[in-house]
Amino acid sequence: MQLASSKTLKNHYIPNSEFYSQLIESLHDYSIFTVDNNLIINSWSSGSTAIFGYQSREVIGKHFDLIFTPEDKKNGIPKNEIHTARLKGKAVNNRWHVRKNNNKFYAFGLVFPFTDVNGEKIGYVNILLDLTDRKKSEDALNKHVKELEELNAHKESILAILSHDLRSPLTRIIAITQYLKSRIDTIQPDELRQMVNFLEASSKDELNMLDYLVEWARIKYATETFSPAKIYLHQYTFKVFETLNQLASAKNIKLQNEIEQNISAYADGKMILSVIQNIVSNAITNSHHNGTITVTSNQKKEMIIVEIKDDGIGMSKQIQEKLFTPEISSLSKTRQENKGAGIGLLLTKSFIEKNNGQIWVKSVEGEGTSFFFSLPFNKPATKSGSTDHSEFSIRN
Repeated sequence: MQLASSKTLKNHYIPNSEFYSQLIESLHDYSIFTVDNNLIINSWSSGSTAIFGYQSREVIGKHFDLIFTPEDKKNGIPKNEIHTARLKGKAVNNRWHVRKNNNKFYAFGLVFPFTDVNGEKIGYVNILLDLTDRKKSEDALNKHVKELEELNAHKESILAILSHDLRSPLTRIIAITQYLKSRIDTIQPDELRQMVNFLEASSKDELNMLDYLVEWARIKYATETFSPAKIYLHQYTFKVFETLNQLASAKNIKLQNEIEQNISAYADGKMILSVIQNIVSNAITNSHHNGTITVTSNQKKEMIIVEIKDDGIGMSKQIQEKLFTPEISSLSKTRQENKGAGIGLLLTKSFIEKNNGQIWVKSVEGEGTSFFFSLPFNKPATKSGSTDHSEFSIRN
């Protein structure tokens, strides 16, 4: 781009700088401004004011990095764009920028150097187009597609659970009741007592699995119930230990809460309470008498990592590979008989992922198991994204 003077050549009019200024001022949908070689803003269009909110007097004389997000400034993005424009003749990008009121918006950007009439490089031109609405529409569409894919996978998981976890116990219950019905007048008291006890236990297991299924469906479909906030993990672990203390005492298992009282995470409290209770309950079931279950935590970058460790029977690699899938139900007998463990772990995984975390396991057969899950330390910030050329571009 060169700054030209007005003159006539063979009856052809060559536009001068005033013409270009009027043209730029008419482009209200675009932010167009220039910076000098020191990257100081020295011109500011009306479109720039409309998009960024700054009047020209507020920005002229200031460094152009004021339009970038703190993350991009920290990563040196403003200087990188200028460096690219200087080497390649232009820099094209799609990224988040910041308005005067600190609100972020998504924009297509073009930066290129310009020279004076003598060919001397005197600065850079910056052109931006606000694509926030387009970005939101695309993100909403991508989110909808992802949700449809998740719902389809969710449907398959439910069908697998219904066909195994719920149907198998019902088949056994029906078989026993038919046996009792056919021998109601001749069955011995001891045998009757044994079968009634089995029916009671099987019915409770069935109810527990139905509760898990309802809760899992609730979190999948009733997203309005999701209420993340700052929670203290020591308190939630303490509540779980109170609830499960009698179950642990029956096997003389020691429950140790080693999470410091000031350790917090940003998550939905009801979900995390369910997660801890599910994992600790499974640990009790699969621990030896006189064992120990320990809950600890540590911070890694922006995440809190919680470990729930037992010294019980452990798991094979086959179990670990299938642990958070519907297939775990058919493998549960490899550990102790633990009705509902399959759907409970699926629910646990859903809860953790809903809270922007991850869950994984480490185990050795005969030595014990450690479940780990991560949660954000603070409320996750809106992702500003990085350069993305899929939104808008100019042909070379």
